[in-house]
Amino acid sequence: MVIKRHLKARDTDVFLATFPKSGTTWLKALLFATLRRTADGPALAPLAAHSPHQLIPFLEFQVFANGRIPDLSSLPAPRVLMTHIPSRSLPESVAASGCKVVYLCRDPKDCFVSLWHFWNGFAASPWDLGEALLQFCDGVSLFGPFWEHVLGYWRWHVERPEQVLFLTYEELAADTVGQLRRLAAFVGCPFTAEEREARVDREIVEACAMESLAGLEVNRSGKTAMTETSVANNIFFRRGVVGDWKNHLTPEMARRMDEITKNKFRGSGLALTPATADQN
Repeated sequence: MVIKRHLKARDTDVFLATFPKSGTTWLKALLFATLRRTADGPALAPLAAHSPHQLIPFLEFQVFANGRIPDLSSLPAPRVLMTHIPSRSLPESVAASGCKVVYLCRDPKDCFVSLWHFWNGFAASPWDLGEALLQFCDGVSLFGPFWEHVLGYWRWHVERPEQVLFLTYEELAADTVGQLRRLAAFVGCPFTAEEREARVDREIVEACAMESLAGLEVNRSGKTAMTETSVANNIFFRRGVVGDWKNHLTPEMARRMDEITKNKFRGSGLALTPATADQN
């Protein structure tokens, strides 16, 4: 509510949006290195010294945390702002301004498993997988039901593709260079022929790979301020592979989630194909 009341979007802003554990850390690193690159190459030094969540902070957990109302007017363009907030709950100025919105979606089974691992990192006792799945399927979440969250941004993308870019984690994993080029062009800083020849885009992809980021000292031992506490950076890095759900979910659990996905997405034009979602 505070964000909706006080954040005024500009047409030069870039908003990143995801449902939690959909590839947020990866997307932040890729976009930061791309947007801040210079004639000398990509901006990799800040990534070695700071967590991606420090370079592109969350609106709800950091920028506006604890009732703080920050002055964002002095930030240079493009302002890059990150959120898990559903599309319908964003400030009206986001849509009205015509600013760029990048949404990253992930197969719900992998998203759920990653979310389950993440919350277990904070829990005093293990969170039962079956109980967690029931809550996920019932839409019990800080940011609302997964499927409605995805559909909100998907429909916005269908209506205004020039404003909203809809990416999937699976596409990004299968062709990271190609999707990075697509992302760079969308936010107005495409890679030039010279940069491609110099492999600048590939250098960014290699530096922002999960194993590369996870190996940095800042992400192995550092912390990032979030709301009322500091969170260890290493909790944001696990496996990051497509299809890891097969190592945790029973066939019945997977069928239930697939059925919900099929029913929720029916008629929307959005399909997460099993061939893509199940690869490992």
